[in-house]
Amino acid sequence: MVQSPIYLDHAATTPVRPEVRDAMLPYLDLECFGNPSSGHQFGRVARAGLEQARQELADALGTRADRVIFTSGGTEADNLAIVGCCLAARQRGDPMLAAVGATEHKAVLESAHLVQVLGGSERVLEVSSEGLLDLEALDRVLAERPAIVSVMWVNNETGVVQPVPDLARRCRDAGVMFHTDMVQAFGKLPIHLEDQGVRLATVSAHKIGGPKGVGALVLAPEVHLNPLIRGGSQQRAIRPGTENIAGAIGLARAATLAVAELDREVPRLMVLRDRLTDGLRTRVPEVQIIAEAAPRAAHILLAAVPEADSGSLLMHLDQAGVAASSGSACTSGATDPSHVTKAMGVPRQLGAGVVRFSLGSDTTTATVDRAAAAFEDAVTRSRRVMEAMRRG
Repeated sequence: MVQSPIYLDHAATTPVRPEVRDAMLPYLDLECFGNPSSGHQFGRVARAGLEQARQELADALGTRADRVIFTSGGTEADNLAIVGCCLAARQRGDPMLAAVGATEHKAVLESAHLVQVLGGSERVLEVSSEGLLDLEALDRVLAERPAIVSVMWVNNETGVVQPVPDLARRCRDAGVMFHTDMVQAFGKLPIHLEDQGVRLATVSAHKIGGPKGVGALVLAPEVHLNPLIRGGSQQRAIRPGTENIAGAIGLARAATLAVAELDREVPRLMVLRDRLTDGLRTRVPEVQIIAEAAPRAAHILLAAVPEADSGSLLMHLDQAGVAASSGSACTSGATDPSHVTKAMGVPRQLGAGVVRFSLGSDTTTATVDRAAAAFEDAVTRSRRVMEAMRRG
């Protein structure tokens, strides 16, 4: 009997939930299709849906509706936060300096680099071998009064949880704006932005059962940034352009569901992640779990195997019906360890053989057991390929 494929790549994207789809549908047909900037009844209906979504998302995040700016996704929100704050700093005559963690998502790292291209400066803050931010490095950069510090709440490759409330407090005490990309954290950790002192935060819909192509940046009232897109007055001209109403409604509904299910879903995923860890170790004793001793979110597991290749491992897993991913970038057939494992000091030989398993609502004990069995076979096959390549 042919077994159905297993999806263990929820950190990459998730399927749209039926409840989310149903909430979006009226705004994709003739019922509520209007432009929310129009003054007639069609526009008013659309505007009401958009503002309802803004309020619903704000409630889920523990903030106020007037602080929510809808974007095209997490990448745009990260760019808007970092580059926008630095441009505003330059306009005020303050240092145009962005400080970011070494293990950030590329959307954050590249935004900081763009600040430098635009005439400012960037600082990349070191992390420990477990992926946690070096607090002494943070304190040193705070003395330079950067325009913004950005540290992601949950790392998308390792699942490492940064002490964001403490980082936000340190930045606030230094008079510095703090931003967190919480794309992987929302729905996996208890989050209440007002109580936790976060000034700017990024969320994305498709990581929590919402549609692709929509996210949000949450701004505290004291945040000043320059818009990156020009040509309209929508969303206080911070992010102009006709809003993606159906997407915003999908994001808001997905967020509400994620918060409602958090207390039940997180412990379930923790049990499954630990079961998968045990299964991998039983079948491949030399496997290493990256950042295992650090605080980690329940849904991400980064496994590394010496003398194996990520690309080969993923190919053999896919052939066995298991969808996973890697923190590696393959160029010309050769796997290069990711910037995350490099920053953590993971040896190159080990970092070249990593597989990220990320769990979700459809993950069960049966699927993680099948994945562990497939992993054993993938490791064996990958090592055969590596050995054949060495022999020439």
